[in-house]
Amino acid sequence: MRVIGWFRIFLLAFGVSILAACSDQASFKGSDITSGNIGQGWALTDHQGNAASADRFKGSVTVVFFGFTQCPDICPASLSELNLALGQLGERARDVQVLMVTVDPERDTPDVLASYLDVFSEGLPTAFLGLTGNDEEIRQTAKAFRAYYAKAPTPDGSYTMDHSASYYLFDKAGTARVLVSHQAGADVLAHDINLLLQ
Repeated sequence: MRVIGWFRIFLLAFGVSILAACSDQASFKGSDITSGNIGQGWALTDHQGNAASADRFKGSVTVVFFGFTQCPDICPASLSELNLALGQLGERARDVQVLMVTVDPERDTPDVLASYLDVFSEGLPTAFLGLTGNDEEIRQTAKAFRAYYAKAPTPDGSYTMDHSASYYLFDKAGTARVLVSHQAGADVLAHDINLLLQ
């Protein structure tokens, strides 16, 4: 009877731990992508000229976004939402690193990225970083994230960029955990980032 009693206690404890784990996963407001092995094995350069990879940002909660500085609507709106979300976190935002991977390296030089992203990280305790590289490096990075981008010609002979517009949230161990729609809003972003900071 004593063995059965301990066994029941073990099963109860095991069940509670499983339920807690499920509860943690279900508590994200974005899509849980923990098991997807997304965003690994890439190598780019940040706008300060430093090598950047997934391993470099371990220890921080990282938010990755694909975009370009001449984007007329989605990119500035999404980066503004990130600013609002991190503003809600106060000093905890020091442990968050925002990375924008440019899909337009031809026009998004390091200086252009720096000036652009400074606007969106204004007032925050952490600066946003722009990531760039050659065409092949960016192609491989997008592939690692399962992200889409393509050059789209415009009537004036120039071009714009079509691209995926979700936020990828990584935990401090460097694992992709959550995919958040660019339309989700600052409250959803703040909620899920805060969970990863705990």
